[in-house]
Amino acid sequence: MTTSQDETTPAEVSPANKKIAGALLRYRVLAWTTGLWLLVLTAEVIAKYGFDIDSFGWVGVVHGWVYFAYLLVTIDLAVKVRWRALPTIGTLLAGTVPLLSFFVEHRNSTQVKRDFAV
Repeated sequence: MTTSQDETTPAEVSPANKKIAGALLRYRVLAWTTGLWLLVLTAEVIAKYGFDIDSFGWVGVVHGWVYFAYLLVTIDLAVKVRWRALPTIGTLLAGTVPLLSFFVEHRNSTQVKRDFAV
Protein backbone atom coordinates (compact mmCIF):
# COMPACT_ATOMS: atom_id res chain seq x y z
CA MET A 1 0.00 0.00 0.00
CA THR A 2 1.40 3.39 -0.90
CA THR A 3 0.74 6.61 0.90
CA SER A 4 0.26 9.91 -0.77
CA GLN A 5 2.77 12.65 -0.24
CA ASP A 6 0.14 14.77 1.54
CA GLU A 7 -0.09 12.19 4.33
CA THR A 8 3.64 11.99 4.98
CA THR A 9 4.83 15.58 4.72
CA PRO A 10 3.48 18.60 6.55
CA ALA A 11 1.86 21.35 4.57
CA GLU A 12 4.07 24.21 3.51
CA VAL A 13 3.72 27.26 5.68
CA SER A 14 3.42 30.50 3.77
CA PRO A 15 6.07 33.21 4.31
CA ALA A 16 3.40 35.48 5.83
CA ASN A 17 2.45 32.79 8.35
CA LYS A 18 6.13 32.29 9.23
CA LYS A 19 6.34 35.99 10.06
CA ILE A 20 3.18 35.72 12.14
CA ALA A 21 4.60 32.69 13.96
CA GLY A 22 7.75 34.63 14.82
CA ALA A 23 5.76 37.66 15.98
CA LEU A 24 3.51 35.39 18.05
CA LEU A 25 6.49 33.76 19.77
CA ARG A 26 8.00 37.16 20.61
CA TYR A 27 4.63 38.35 21.92
CA ARG A 28 4.16 35.25 24.09
CA VAL A 29 7.63 35.54 25.63
CA LEU A 30 7.20 39.24 26.40
CA ALA A 31 3.66 38.79 27.72
CA TRP A 32 4.89 36.22 30.25
CA THR A 33 8.00 38.24 31.11
CA THR A 34 5.93 41.39 31.60
CA GLY A 35 3.42 39.52 33.75
CA LEU A 36 6.13 38.04 35.94
CA TRP A 37 7.89 41.38 36.41
CA LEU A 38 4.55 43.00 37.22
CA LEU A 39 4.03 40.43 39.97
CA VAL A 40 7.50 41.22 41.32
CA LEU A 41 6.66 44.94 41.15
CA THR A 42 3.43 44.32 43.04
CA ALA A 43 5.37 42.49 45.75
CA GLU A 44 7.85 45.38 45.86
CA VAL A 45 5.04 47.92 46.31
CA ILE A 46 3.49 45.82 49.08
CA ALA A 47 6.89 45.54 50.79
CA LYS A 48 7.49 49.28 50.45
CA TYR A 49 4.13 50.59 51.62
CA GLY A 50 3.02 47.70 53.82
CA PHE A 51 6.27 46.86 55.60
CA ASP A 52 8.42 49.96 55.00
CA ILE A 53 11.06 47.98 53.08
CA ASP A 54 12.45 50.24 50.36
CA SER A 55 15.42 48.40 48.89
CA PHE A 56 13.97 47.17 45.60
CA GLY A 57 13.38 50.40 43.69
CA TRP A 58 15.07 49.00 40.58
CA VAL A 59 12.20 46.54 40.03
CA GLY A 60 9.98 49.31 38.65
CA VAL A 61 12.65 50.32 36.16
CA VAL A 62 13.08 46.75 34.92
CA HIS A 63 9.32 46.27 34.59
CA GLY A 64 9.08 49.57 32.71
CA TRP A 65 11.64 48.51 30.10
CA VAL A 66 10.15 45.02 29.76
CA TYR A 67 6.69 46.58 29.36
CA PHE A 68 8.05 48.89 26.65
CA ALA A 69 9.40 45.87 24.76
CA TYR A 70 6.01 44.17 25.27
CA LEU A 71 4.29 47.17 23.69
CA LEU A 72 6.55 46.97 20.64
CA VAL A 73 6.11 43.25 20.02
CA THR A 74 2.36 43.45 20.65
CA ILE A 75 2.00 46.21 18.06
CA ASP A 76 4.10 44.15 15.65
CA LEU A 77 1.80 41.15 16.10
CA ALA A 78 -1.34 43.29 15.90
CA VAL A 79 -0.24 44.75 12.56
CA LYS A 80 0.66 41.34 11.14
CA VAL A 81 -2.64 39.69 12.14
CA ARG A 82 -4.69 42.87 11.57
CA TRP A 83 -6.31 43.17 14.95
CA ARG A 84 -8.85 45.96 15.33
CA ALA A 85 -7.95 48.97 17.50
CA LEU A 86 -9.95 48.05 20.62
CA PRO A 87 -8.55 44.49 21.05
CA THR A 88 -5.06 45.86 20.40
CA ILE A 89 -5.44 48.53 23.08
CA GLY A 90 -6.85 45.95 25.50
CA THR A 91 -3.87 43.70 24.86
CA LEU A 92 -1.46 46.60 25.34
CA LEU A 93 -3.06 47.47 28.68
CA ALA A 94 -2.99 43.84 29.85
CA GLY A 95 0.62 44.36 30.95
CA THR A 96 -0.51 46.88 33.57
CA VAL A 97 -2.90 44.65 35.55
CA PRO A 98 -1.38 41.84 37.64
CA LEU A 99 -2.15 38.37 36.22
CA LEU A 100 -4.15 39.75 33.27
CA SER A 101 -1.32 39.41 30.74
CA PHE A 102 -1.29 35.63 31.27
CA PHE A 103 -4.98 35.25 30.44
CA VAL A 104 -4.91 37.67 27.51
CA GLU A 105 -1.80 35.98 26.09
CA HIS A 106 -3.49 32.58 26.22
CA ARG A 107 -6.65 33.86 24.53
CA ASN A 108 -4.73 35.76 21.84
CA SER A 109 -2.32 32.89 21.16
CA THR A 110 -5.16 30.42 20.77
CA GLN A 111 -6.97 32.75 18.37
CA VAL A 112 -3.90 33.48 16.24
CA LYS A 113 -2.91 29.80 16.06
CA ARG A 114 -6.45 28.90 15.00
CA ASP A 115 -6.85 31.71 12.46
CA PHE A 116 -3.42 31.43 10.82
CA ALA A 117 -2.51 27.76 11.37
CA VAL A 118 0.81 28.54 13.01
